[in-house]
Amino acid sequence: MADKPNIILIMTDQQRYDSIAALGFPYAVTPNLDRMVQEGVALTECHITAPSCVPSRASLFTGYYPHTTGILANGQPWQRTWVERLRDTGYRCVNVGKMHTIPYDSDSGFHERYVVENKDRYMEGRWYFDEWDKALAANGLVKQQREEYRKRDDYRERLGAFDWELPEHLHSDAFVCDMAKWWVNTYPQTEPLFLQVGMPGPHPPYDPPARYSEPYLDRDDLPLPQPTKQEMDELPSALKEKRQHDVDVDHDSVVWNLDPTREQMQRLWAHYLGNVTLIDQKVGELLDALRERGYLEDAIVIFTSDHGECLGDHGLIQKWSMYDVVTRVPTIIWSTANRFEGGRTVDGLCQFFDLGPTILEFAGITPPADFEAKSLVPALEGRDWTPRRYVFCEQAGDVALSGTEFITGVRDERWKLVHFKGSEEGQLFDLQNDPKEVHNLWSDPAHIDKRRELLDVIRDWLIESNYRTRDINVGAR
Repeated sequence: MADKPNIILIMTDQQRYDSIAALGFPYAVTPNLDRMVQEGVALTECHITAPSCVPSRASLFTGYYPHTTGILANGQPWQRTWVERLRDTGYRCVNVGKMHTIPYDSDSGFHERYVVENKDRYMEGRWYFDEWDKALAANGLVKQQREEYRKRDDYRERLGAFDWELPEHLHSDAFVCDMAKWWVNTYPQTEPLFLQVGMPGPHPPYDPPARYSEPYLDRDDLPLPQPTKQEMDELPSALKEKRQHDVDVDHDSVVWNLDPTREQMQRLWAHYLGNVTLIDQKVGELLDALRERGYLEDAIVIFTSDHGECLGDHGLIQKWSMYDVVTRVPTIIWSTANRFEGGRTVDGLCQFFDLGPTILEFAGITPPADFEAKSLVPALEGRDWTPRRYVFCEQAGDVALSGTEFITGVRDERWKLVHFKGSEEGQLFDLQNDPKEVHNLWSDPAHIDKRRELLDVIRDWLIESNYRTRDINVGAR
């Protein structure tokens, strides 16, 4: 084995844990990701630190919680990353696709970046032309996006689910993976390599070519969400406002419906899962290209996502909440040179940003002592490893979260608490007896002690975090 393995980090955007067959969702067609699960290590309780793109990614690529980075919502600038450490120790660092740095084209420690951003940029970054925009323009095509979708008579009925009608190779996820394959096949072989591939999907618009969604449209056994009126009535005010906001404002070409029909939900899930199947196919093609060029002889390959998606669960669409369908992400780590035993799971609690020091340690780099993220290498290598007792999540008010200034979440193996700043409302779930997070116990007198206990945990975590990171110059990040 080489001193420094090649490291391939493949990230999707807004992919639920339960969207991969081998992770317990047999409805999905994901043969390539299934193989990674079967041959690698799946982290079954990996939770993000922020339920939206920018703060989650800034947390991952810095090693700190959102309140430490100061990146608490989408649209906030960040660009410094631990990728610089890989570059400075001899790695060729290449990004193809979405990183969601702001500015978008910051080098962020990479030697080369081929930036592809959100599929539908209507406000933030609307006139930023990425590699995908340029490719569409070079082919004389107009990107499928909000302005075009709004012309459809059935726009409000689609819930963001559309067919990709332009050439298939110019779909955003196909384009990103094909560009990554082009780089792998064209650039003179260079090792060690750190290659980050960022897929824009299955983030909305939910828009795979029809051949990917059609098989799911014909399935009558998809476990579609069926939230009850009681659950909707008991949602905290901030989430009720979010439900209505997503009806009134079409973020990412999604117009939500407070009471969608089964046909609408079937189409929504079919397009979402179809996009996942497209991604799976392209991941397989990319891994084949890496194998043919010799990059997989000794490599660590990581597949994950920056957060999940409600997709109708709890009556909500998209992210910006702290249900497990949003905070728990698929995370698979695969060693092609038997650096650790595969074909197993790591079931203890960990956080998405723990992947940062894990990557550094595999690269032979000692993670900074003040990192709040913790390396997972001991868990992967079967050594003594203590799972996190608690995982935390933070989110400031955002474009689609206007009913609160700040949300903080804490979760252990059994309990989850969500605190809404300035509100007497909150959420408390007993995950052992209520794994779907339907019955909110926040106001139940029988559970007031558990509520106080978890609020104390948040307080103590923030105090410890602020003390631990007191010397960090956040402005430099």
